[in-house]
Amino acid sequence: MSIEFLITSLIIVASPGTGVVYTLAAGLSRGPRASIVAAFACTLGIVPHLTAAILGLAALLHASALAFEMVKYAGVAYLLYMAWRSLQEHGVLSVERREDRRSSMRIIVDGVVVNLLNPKLSIFFVSFLPQFIGPQEAHPLLAMLELSGVFMALTFVIFAVYGVFAGVMRDHVVSSPAVMTWMRRSFAAAFGLLAVKLATTER
Repeated sequence: MSIEFLITSLIIVASPGTGVVYTLAAGLSRGPRASIVAAFACTLGIVPHLTAAILGLAALLHASALAFEMVKYAGVAYLLYMAWRSLQEHGVLSVERREDRRSSMRIIVDGVVVNLLNPKLSIFFVSFLPQFIGPQEAHPLLAMLELSGVFMALTFVIFAVYGVFAGVMRDHVVSSPAVMTWMRRSFAAAFGLLAVKLATTER
């Protein structure tokens, strides 16, 4: 495994995106534990894309405009739904004093779906991972699985760091209704901008 792969992966994972925004929202509204659940959910949402890349299914999204557009606009719709829920008192940024199983499952479902409905991830992995597998590699599939595992581990760790930091700052945020209102609007705007960015994405 090359140092170039690790550095590139760190830059990609640490860059603000849907998963980062979602994990920060979970940490701010429900605390550090919820942020770790959100980081796990976002990491889990990568698995189908990595599987698609390994099996070659991403080529279908790249070749078929209809398939790509269907997944893309489903993702846009879900991001807009997340934006709307961010504005609700009991939505994405609902403040809960204690964690329960139902809220954890809600975090996992949202985190997985947010990443799942982004067709660019499949195409990204099918073009990104092979760059770090040499032509003389005896077992390219195993090498791709290894790189995928490292990328997922980095995703979980970095997202968890973001989320836990947000969770630590939580008490300073939830104690002020005015700050919470500002946070809800900011996260709604962030999800809305991500929806626009996805909508304007080409294959």
